[in-house]
Amino acid sequence: MKALVLCAGYGTRLGELTRDAPKAMLPICGQPLLAYNLRYLSRYGFDHVAVNLHYRAQMITDFFGDGRKFGVRVHYSCEEEPLGTAGAIRKLEAFFSDVDDFLVMYGDLLVDHDLSTMIGVHRARGASATLLLHQRPGSNSLVQMDNDNRIVGFLERPDAEERNANPYPWVNSGVQVLSRRILGYIPSDRPADLPRDVYIPALGKELLIGVPLRGYRCAIDSAARYAEACAAASEGRYSVAR
Repeated sequence: MKALVLCAGYGTRLGELTRDAPKAMLPICGQPLLAYNLRYLSRYGFDHVAVNLHYRAQMITDFFGDGRKFGVRVHYSCEEEPLGTAGAIRKLEAFFSDVDDFLVMYGDLLVDHDLSTMIGVHRARGASATLLLHQRPGSNSLVQMDNDNRIVGFLERPDAEERNANPYPWVNSGVQVLSRRILGYIPSDRPADLPRDVYIPALGKELLIGVPLRGYRCAIDSAARYAEACAAASEGRYSVAR
């Protein structure tokens, strides 16, 4: 199976922590964040993983090489300018041409949800996209599900008025299983993001499914969240072995 870990961002919200290194190289208990995610994917049968790169790319390629010591083969996709979460997928269309579906995860995550169950739901339902969802106040991506776990509403970066009018309980976790047909929604002439440029336009046209998070998840988007991720790994609250 194939996957993509998104690692091209600057990590500006982390301030001094990413001044000299990309977020994927942040150390957690002595290992870079990306090492955890590659081993996580390997655990669930992903043997060929693409990693998109931009900021300080060579630090990542020098450390991870071909990926074999982390249980996967790594394919690097270098972006002259960041293409966004969807644009990165579009650039890798040839890489995914031999599979029906694939997984995409944001590279700033520490997560241990059971991916085999998520993949099973995606395939059993014949979904175009299956998103891992959790509940967290103040998130940027608000998601509404019906009683059959179909995603029927999606707000990206809502303002206060939109939040009050649409109090959706679920938010995007940054892990998704996608069918190749979703590639048709990705704009070809500009950088593009999955929520704004793919999921929202696809609502009502494609089957989008939500899967509630079961397990640990931390998005490392601040110094405080980085400290939380380090603590979770050291205390055993994150279950994927180093």
